Amino acid sequence: MDKKLSVIPLGGVEEVGLNMTVLEYGDDIMVIDAGLMFPEEDMFGVDFVIPDFTYILENKERVRGVVLTHGHEDHTGALPFLMKELNVPVYGTPLTLGLVKRKLAEHRLEDVRLISVKPRDVIELGAFIVEFMRVTHSIVDGVALGITTPIGRVVHTGDFKIDPTPVDGELLDFHKFTEYGEKGTLLLLSDSTNAERGGFTYSEKEVRRAFESIFSTAPGRIIISTFASNIHRIQQAIDVAAMFGRKVILCGRSIVGNAQIALDLGYLRIPKDTWLKLDALQRLKDNEVVIITTGSQGEPMSVLSRIATGEHKQIQIREGDIVILSAKMIPGNERPIGRIINHLFKRGANVIYEKVSEIHVSGHASKEELKLMLNMVRPRYFVPVHGEYRFLVSHSRLARKQGIPRENVFILSDGDLLEITEEGARVNGKVPSGRVFIDGIGDVEEMVLRDRRWLSQDGIVLILITVERPSGDIVVGPDIITRGFIHEESSQEILDEVRDLVSETIKGLDQEVVSDKALLQARLRNVVKKYFRNTMDRRPMIMPIIVEV
Repeated sequence: MDKKLSVIPLGGVEEVGLNMTVLEYGDDIMVIDAGLMFPEEDMFGVDFVIPDFTYILENKERVRGVVLTHGHEDHTGALPFLMKELNVPVYGTPLTLGLVKRKLAEHRLEDVRLISVKPRDVIELGAFIVEFMRVTHSIVDGVALGITTPIGRVVHTGDFKIDPTPVDGELLDFHKFTEYGEKGTLLLLSDSTNAERGGFTYSEKEVRRAFESIFSTAPGRIIISTFASNIHRIQQAIDVAAMFGRKVILCGRSIVGNAQIALDLGYLRIPKDTWLKLDALQRLKDNEVVIITTGSQGEPMSVLSRIATGEHKQIQIREGDIVILSAKMIPGNERPIGRIINHLFKRGANVIYEKVSEIHVSGHASKEELKLMLNMVRPRYFVPVHGEYRFLVSHSRLARKQGIPRENVFILSDGDLLEITEEGARVNGKVPSGRVFIDGIGDVEEMVLRDRRWLSQDGIVLILITVERPSGDIVVGPDIITRGFIHEESSQEILDEVRDLVSETIKGLDQEVVSDKALLQARLRNVVKKYFRNTMDRRPMIMPIIVEV
């Protein structure tokens, strides 16, 4: 048999998210990560996006296992959908598997073989011998992979940065990366997310300094919004809260669930009597409170969004509250985040976010760290991964400046088949690849197909309303029009109930919500969807159309 290693990205190149790579040698295949991507603005009705697994499923008898680098959803979120079709072991560090286990349970996948590993452990997957190497990132327990194949060694960095002062004290394993460089590395696949950013990425400890500065002068309550998986950030918020004698309330299902998993596994340390339930909020003084929640990306139904618009039942913004958005604005989310910031300011809060304070640092390596990784590993071939096309180009230029010949640097697209033999490397064709859209019910190949299916099965309900600005008063409507759902003349009673429900909902909303078209549409869609689901067990497409005069 000819010695040939194939490297096939099925996601994570030319995009942020969907991270998934296949390595193939002879009769053996290993899969690295299985991530999702959140929908773009034009993906109407889509909850998230996963890679096309066609190639893996066509060759599933050859797949020896799935290896996860860390627990972020852009590396693990597609795993439940893959494991519905695949019966192979999944390897990951304890926190990664703890987060994955919760996701699998939501999909009623209780029998997936989850095998826990730790840095410097070695496993064998057919022709692949895989060693796990510690890296620092914005989530605990991240690893890179050192993979020995019959044709040479491969290093996959996963997501990483070089943090000299990590929150948990666990440094990137410089020795192991250098060892691969000294032994000789055939191929390096490296994180490109920050390849355009010069210098070094700040340490996570810089966020603590910002927290301490804010906490030391805060007269009232402090609300911190961050990603639910950022255990380091949650730990620092808890540590600083305890330093200043404040109690911590975690609010939101995902952040509470992740914190409990991290606490149970020993990755999160909370002083006794510091973590209180939301019910305790009413009996605490304002200067004793820290609330940690999600919603930093402006999600319409998130806890922070409901707080900002006065919709949350237990948390109302007061004059003097400080709200900290301790997360990067993901491209495309600027407008909804800006709306939430404006709503918070209107209610009297002081909002601190990335553009005005150092309350967030990236979890990805900048140019100087990427150079250091290239110099430690010293690969013969180089493939930049994890990033949009311009990030991959920037990273490729760095590699060439570090002495890797142009012909040995490959910018791949999803589905490209990179073949490496003893004679050289080349892109030799493509395998099936693409994006699969998930809408909460199932996957669809194309948006048009999804809409046609939805309309043919459940129809459409249009809600037509004219509201006056800035009062938010209803001027005309609401009018309810249906197509392919119910016969309007014979179901007038139901439509009257929906009309009354919409009117009552609008009257019960804060004026700021009514005046914000996107938020109002989201609220009405959610309320009417619940009504039809509960009363008729139907799920029509609901389209609120709001005209402002």
